[in-house]
Amino acid sequence: MRCCSQKIPTMISGALRIFSLRCMVLIGLCFLASSAGAENNDEKPVNVRAVVNVDWRHPGPPFEGWGTALAWFANVTGRFAEPRRTELADLLYGRDGLALNIARYNIGGGNAPGTPSYLRPGGDIPGFWRKPAEKSGTGWWNPDAEDAWDWSADTGQRWWLDAIKERVTPQELILEAFSNSPPYFMTRSGLVSGNVNALEDNLIPGFETKFSRYLARVTAELERRHGIRFRTLSPINEPNTPYWFSTNRQEGAHWSPEAQSRMFIALAQVLRERGMKTEISGPDETNPQTFFVDWAGLSADAKAVIRQINVHSYEWIGKSGVRDIAETSGKRLWMSEVDLSPSNVREDINDMRPAIALAQQIVTDINSMNPQAWILWQAIENRSSDPKNSSNWGLIKADFSNLERPEYRITKKFWAFANFTKFIRPGYRFLKSDDPDALVAEHPETNEVVIVVVNPGIVSRMLDIRLPDAKRGKLTCKTFITREKDNLATLKSASCAVRLSVHSLPMSVVTVVATPHK
Repeated sequence: MRCCSQKIPTMISGALRIFSLRCMVLIGLCFLASSAGAENNDEKPVNVRAVVNVDWRHPGPPFEGWGTALAWFANVTGRFAEPRRTELADLLYGRDGLALNIARYNIGGGNAPGTPSYLRPGGDIPGFWRKPAEKSGTGWWNPDAEDAWDWSADTGQRWWLDAIKERVTPQELILEAFSNSPPYFMTRSGLVSGNVNALEDNLIPGFETKFSRYLARVTAELERRHGIRFRTLSPINEPNTPYWFSTNRQEGAHWSPEAQSRMFIALAQVLRERGMKTEISGPDETNPQTFFVDWAGLSADAKAVIRQINVHSYEWIGKSGVRDIAETSGKRLWMSEVDLSPSNVREDINDMRPAIALAQQIVTDINSMNPQAWILWQAIENRSSDPKNSSNWGLIKADFSNLERPEYRITKKFWAFANFTKFIRPGYRFLKSDDPDALVAEHPETNEVVIVVVNPGIVSRMLDIRLPDAKRGKLTCKTFITREKDNLATLKSASCAVRLSVHSLPMSVVTVVATPHK
């Protein structure tokens, strides 16, 4: 187990150790030759062999990158004592870490002053409004009055904005702002966690423009104060679901498709009036099937102002249908939120099962949806206090209760994610294959190919993958593996040819990077 109390070597690059398993050269590629489970050398290894066919002629659109939402972890960890918060920023956005390049900043709604604490740790994202003590009700806030704003709010997330800006090049950095709920004084329930009836909209009717002005002003002011640019703004989150009832423990609001349409149109009008170039994204629905209901119910005017479709993938059914809508509407598509924790698996940073689940989620999301970005929900989760009711959400487990002496631990999910994020970079294009557990990407200019293979079972696999001959010639291949015993361990580089044979060990994530010789 690795805790923050230990000295962290130069993040991932320092943590990589040369994988010492015996390797063999097969048609030019050095691959892992020991078979997990065959501890007796006299036992004959058993492999399943398969040929992986790749459609090299029809690459997808340029990939924009990998990222995470900053809510709720940044609200807490951005206030961690040094050097812990800097270490965490290096792990997520540093070049020696995961090298993420996308961040989704959560514009908080904020409950009324004096509201008893009931939101989950980190979930109490501050709003940017200021309420005079003598004011009450819903009509007191005037967005045109400077004393109605509090620009000192949300120090935790805003620290992360600066930290990310320092670590990601301007060419790769993409920022999105998003909202989970309007401020309390714009809601029917008076709470940012939802309506009393979770199936009823919570924004007060007629407040669409006022809420839009709130979101637009916060977006513009953060851009000015931090020297950044939010490319997109998503005003609603998982809108057409039964999640957002007033006593739930996070910000959220129900929006019917009709209410969504009014909000998108109002926000577009406000952005135009302010002369802002920020594009509208949405609807950030929880899964593809619910997104279909939203999209079918949106007005034509609302669809027209949405430049980027955001969909979460918390359900596997219907992913390819999301791709079809994006393609036929000519809109950019993001898989803008997901995470998971396998059922009946208690919190354990060394358990490979959550890592395999995350890797398979990524592969199926990208192969089915063909999104231009893939965004994790939140990379850092609060450490579970009750082992019997724990989970494996997040890539890093931290103690949110201790800001002065924080501790954190890196999970196997972190290393499995690194098998993707460190090698498939912005600008690569994904290619379709007939292997449901393989992800293939190619750089259109260098013709470097990255192949990530997930083996979720207990039997080894031998996969034969043929590269197109004309573009490449001689290749150098590097192989990286994450499994129970290894965290993104690397083999020595080896020459390889246009036919790659990849040994996919049981319960592992393997990445092969095939680089043409210059």
